[in-house]
Amino acid sequence: MKLYYSPGACSLSPHIVLNEAGFNYEVERVDTASKKTEKGADFFAINPKGYVPVLALDDGQILTEGPAIVQYLGDQKPASGIVPKAGSMERVRTQEWLNFITSELHKGYSPLFRPTTPDEYKKIARENLAKRLAILDKHLAGKQYIMGDKFSAPDAYAFTVLRWSQYTGVDLSSFTNIKAFMERVAARPKVQEAMKQEGLLKG
Repeated sequence: MKLYYSPGACSLSPHIVLNEAGFNYEVERVDTASKKTEKGADFFAINPKGYVPVLALDDGQILTEGPAIVQYLGDQKPASGIVPKAGSMERVRTQEWLNFITSELHKGYSPLFRPTTPDEYKKIARENLAKRLAILDKHLAGKQYIMGDKFSAPDAYAFTVLRWSQYTGVDLSSFTNIKAFMERVAARPKVQEAMKQEGLLKG
């Protein structure tokens, strides 16, 4: 299988999961501005949506959307614990958090990256994000990871999205549980491996 990614984008989440679950895979970088891959392919021909992540399966199928990709990967490697068993309440809770991250956090950061977003709106976006971050910070109290003591798919996604704070002026200093969580995830060898592969860490 092959992961199409852009360094530090939301594709970092399935990249981390691929490493944590022990997959053999290839990667190909995508220039999100030109919509060309590093091998010169038209990215729109691969994913008409025009954005990463994309997971190309060995049978030729294409998967898009990060939360769907990480659940698919977890199901292929159930012993990894990346996602709980389908049909269990733990699986539903995992999906609950993946949905919260994608709709309330991921999309909350998006306007902060756009140069055309008015400053007044960016202020509102940061205020809204702070409310959502407070929910996550409270949830993480007394926990190692989002689902408890074991690393799983929501952790990879949350870590990826929360990293964007340093580029968007979102202040995490008051969220002590989130800060500890970020340090904990960043210290994981497989997370560091993915970040080095994307050029986000010097290896």
